[in-house]
Amino acid sequence: MLTTRFTQLLGCSVPIQQAGMGGLANPSLAAAVTNAGGLGMVSVYGCPIDEIIRTLDKARAKTLGAIGANFIMRFVDPTLARESIATAAARAKVVDFFYTDPDPALIEIVHAAGSLACWQIGSREEAIAAADAGCDFIIAQGIEAGGHVRGKISLMALLNEVLEAVDVPVLAAGGIGTGRAMAAALAAGADGVRVGTRFIAAEEAEAHPKYVQALIAAEAKDTVYTDVFTPNWPNAPHRVLRSSVEAVQAFTGEFVGEGVDTDTGERYPIRRFQGGTIRTSTTGAIEAMPHWAGESVDGVKKLQPAAEIVNELAGDAEKLLRRWN
Repeated sequence: MLTTRFTQLLGCSVPIQQAGMGGLANPSLAAAVTNAGGLGMVSVYGCPIDEIIRTLDKARAKTLGAIGANFIMRFVDPTLARESIATAAARAKVVDFFYTDPDPALIEIVHAAGSLACWQIGSREEAIAAADAGCDFIIAQGIEAGGHVRGKISLMALLNEVLEAVDVPVLAAGGIGTGRAMAAALAAGADGVRVGTRFIAAEEAEAHPKYVQALIAAEAKDTVYTDVFTPNWPNAPHRVLRSSVEAVQAFTGEFVGEGVDTDTGERYPIRRFQGGTIRTSTTGAIEAMPHWAGESVDGVKKLQPAAEIVNELAGDAEKLLRRWN
């Protein structure tokens, strides 16, 4: 049994938090991860208040366990920020912030609703700021991570700095796609892990089949840290599959395809170099859209139920930790 300060804080049975993966971090995936013993997350940033309510209520209807709500504040209307966070905190056990400087005022909103607050950070200085702001736990993200990356150094180097600097539970993020990587992070002193790339290939995430197949075929060396997909999020480096960068650079035309608004069902154009999530409903030149992927992509071997992924990671990590001890 992998009992840590994180599992004790959340009442989870395994120290695994699912990452906030844009549109793939949906109620079905979050509930599946939570029901398997981890902490499932739903991305609600940029959503109107009524959509935040519907989305989190859908997740809560599928599980009795803890659910988290993920916010990237640069995509939240400032005039609705307080109400959005309070609405989410009233329905989620955890409210998770990323790519914004730690803000005590936001933490206070979460705590006022009786929920826990966490911040994903990329440096020792940010970790200290997050702990001082009142976060109940923090996530240390190394440069190996997929999607948008806050970290500038490797996960193990970052953990070494952060664990000496703060007393709150710390989760490790970036390059965690196998039980061995999870065990290494726990052995280094982390209280849990945050996993993203593996869950893209979860059945409940509903990622486009071509995207999933690209992940299955890839290795860590096939990812690249870049700023190519940035028109709607400038100055935000990210890690994707190199093949998607090459495909979009070779693509001619203004639009690479169309997506579907999950709330209204309306289709919208996807511009060349635009960020976003490649869902099963996405159409067009899938290969020229951002294939977010961390160096943990080696661990993606097939499409699986989320529970299988949680059980595999936790089970393999526990066996290794027992052997090492």
